[in-house]
Amino acid sequence: MIYLEAKGNDPAYNTALELFAFNELAKKDNVFMLWINQPCIVVGKNQNTREEIDQHYCDENDIKIVRRISGGGAVYHDYNNLNYTIISNEDDEADFNFKSLSQPVIDTLAEMGVKAEFTGRNDLQIGDQKFCGNAQYIKGKRIMHHGCIMFDVDLSVLTKALTVSKDKYESKGKKSVRARVTNIKPHLEDQTLTVKDFMNTLRNFMDKKYHMEEYVLTEEDEKKVLAIKAEKNDSWDWVYGKNPEFTVQRKRKLPTGKVEANINVINNVIENVKFYGDFFGVKDVVELAQKLQGIRYDRKSVEKVINSVNINEYFMGGTNEEAIDVLVD
Repeated sequence: MIYLEAKGNDPAYNTALELFAFNELAKKDNVFMLWINQPCIVVGKNQNTREEIDQHYCDENDIKIVRRISGGGAVYHDYNNLNYTIISNEDDEADFNFKSLSQPVIDTLAEMGVKAEFTGRNDLQIGDQKFCGNAQYIKGKRIMHHGCIMFDVDLSVLTKALTVSKDKYESKGKKSVRARVTNIKPHLEDQTLTVKDFMNTLRNFMDKKYHMEEYVLTEEDEKKVLAIKAEKNDSWDWVYGKNPEFTVQRKRKLPTGKVEANINVINNVIENVKFYGDFFGVKDVVELAQKLQGIRYDRKSVEKVINSVNINEYFMGGTNEEAIDVLVD
């Protein structure tokens, strides 16, 4: 297994480095990557950035905004948050597999005397509080699994920078975002440990299990990383996107996650559709939106399109009926 460690804290660079590892290094072997970002918010691929963050607060406090290539929800990072990435080459077409790829974190914490468990769709918890959210990106037989581990994150900043929907935490029986999350550090017996200590412990665990070899970027590698950075998180369009006006807006909370459909209808015909949300899917929802263009905006026509695709490829765990309900009554 290849070990890759980001040497800096620029989130735009580090997400580009991660994608470089997925595209290039994973051709040689599976990859394990560790990285720490400066204060930032990382939004999921399908999310409406403006609705997920408090832009004014982020601007005032120099909190950068970046977008990742995987689905799921927005997360806050600071210097006491550890990010980990596992890139795995599967024998067959890859599928979402959150639980097994989260296991190294659970096992490392167990060795440190902390009991953690995988819960729900993609979370790791200590007791009934979340300390790590995970997301995945799949292309062919290759899967990228990554998570942000809250070691000693400033929760007061997190709750101000993110504008999390109430249904996100009320459905879990909590009255606030802060009540629903926890850091690892308060649960450790040794309170002198730092996030760097935890990073080294997790690295050592993976090294013992997979005999990793650290990879050092070449000059040619560096050029490729910077090209990805320029295309992605240096681009306003990638981070925020051009949001056209829509005549119909529908929101539904499904087992697969929150899904919002903004539908532009002209003369009862769908002109275009934009999907937002914290859902996961193997295929880009832009493909589904394109299939809906030009059809009549009625249930029968929408049903025909939805029934012609494998809806699980766009909305993991969703049913055809749920997808239709997102779009039309």
